[in-house]
Amino acid sequence: MKNNIIAIIAISFIIVGSLWGIGNIVSQDNTLSSKNEGIIMLMKDNKFNVTNPDITVKINQPLKISIANQDFRKHDFIVDDLNINTGFISSGQDFTTLIASDKAGYYRYYCSIHPGIMEGKIIVTD
Repeated sequence: MKNNIIAIIAISFIIVGSLWGIGNIVSQDNTLSSKNEGIIMLMKDNKFNVTNPDITVKINQPLKISIANQDFRKHDFIVDDLNINTGFISSGQDFTTLIASDKAGYYRYYCSIHPGIMEGKIIVTD
């Protein structure tokens, strides 16, 4: 009887966690943009938000970005040309920063541990 109760509790946690995760997955649209409310990037399965989306930002309008590691290994988030480097983010940790630029262009973001797999671009527009 005690084992059944433990099994039911464990299954309940799995179901609730799965529903939470599904609710937080970004749509398959491969571009993220915002009107200053910010965005969340989830690191999981060696990807950012499942699809490594493009992030669109307006010139001189900082965009808040929160990066959360939901993977079992450490990752980082680097944008060399915008001087962004989160350092290593361990499983279960997160980091919040701003993306801002005074020049239009394309900027590559990536994880230094998985640079060919976890990478995308930030598009700064007028």
